[in-house]
Amino acid sequence: MEKVPMTARGYNRLQDELKHLKSVERPAVIKAIAEAREHGDLSENAEYHAARERQSFIEGRVMELEDKISRAEVIEPTKLSGNAVKFGATITLADEDTDEEVTYQIVGQDESDIKQGLISITSPLARALIGKSVGDSVEVTTPGGSKSYEVVGIAFK
Repeated sequence: MEKVPMTARGYNRLQDELKHLKSVERPAVIKAIAEAREHGDLSENAEYHAARERQSFIEGRVMELEDKISRAEVIEPTKLSGNAVKFGATITLADEDTDEEVTYQIVGQDESDIKQGLISITSPLARALIGKSVGDSVEVTTPGGSKSYEVVGIAFK
C-alpha cells in the first residue's frame, strides 16, 4: 500500500472534512431522501433522485478520505533539515529570464494551492526541484512554455 505524504495541516484538513461529511452531510441527505420518499412515486421524483445522487457523492468522498487518511504519512516540515529540496521544503526560486523571485512550499496533493504558494509533490515543478540545492538550476515545461529557475533559498518551516 503506497503511503500518501502530507503535512500535519493537510492531514487535519482531511480529518475535518471527513468528520463534517459523516456528522453533518450524511444525516442531512438521509433526511432529504426520507422526505422525498414521502412524496410518493419515486420514478418521477426529482428531489429523491437528486438526494440519492448527493448521497452517492458523499459516500464516495467518505471512502476516498478514509483511504487517504489510512495511508497518510504525516511529515512535519519544521523537523526537517538539510541542503537539498525535499517534501515540506519552502523553496525560493529566481526566474532565470526575469530575475523575479517566487516562493513555494512542496506539500501533499490534496493541500496544493498555487495562490498560497503551495505546490503538490506530484507537480512537474516539485518533481524537478526534489534533490536540488541552492545555486542549482531547473528547467520545467509549463503550459506557457519552458521555464528556467535557479534555487536561491531552501527553508524548512
